[in-house]
Amino acid sequence: MGLTPERVVQVAADVADETGLERLTLAAVAKRCGVSLPGLYKHVDGLDAVKRGIAMLAVEEMTARLAAAVAGVTGREALAELSAAYRAYAAAHPGRYAASVRAPVPGDAEHAAVSDRAIAVITSAFRGYRLEGGDLVHAIRMWRIACHGFASLERDAAFGLPESLDETFTRLIDALDASFR
Repeated sequence: MGLTPERVVQVAADVADETGLERLTLAAVAKRCGVSLPGLYKHVDGLDAVKRGIAMLAVEEMTARLAAAVAGVTGREALAELSAAYRAYAAAHPGRYAASVRAPVPGDAEHAAVSDRAIAVITSAFRGYRLEGGDLVHAIRMWRIACHGFASLERDAAFGLPESLDETFTRLIDALDASFR
């Protein structure tokens, strides 16, 4: 059948995008893979392992998109492109995105390395602001909080007022830019 742990994670990520990470079951993944649930366990160690795999896949995918978005730009333009890519990924892949926001568990070097690559891309995008040390950490956290909050509320259709969401997002980026400068 060609089923591998990586293929199971990919299929599970697709299912999570369709149904939501919180509703992901190994039974649904097994069905999509065309194997029995016991047959699926030959390839994965359980739901937690699959969710970890989805998280790592999502962070790798998002890192690639973020890196592509900020290539050749700096300052506010880099911040805007980085943020737009983050928002677009969260909208296009809600299940993967939900898995991606979890920090690696202590001692999981493989997951930590994937997260470190993402942080390196974000740090590079912030280079134009000349932030260092704690100021850089706080800026990255502020950016992530803002983008995550916006993406999560947008996904849940929680913005009921009639003004443009794109305009609100632009103003959010402007506020972050002003703060970082």
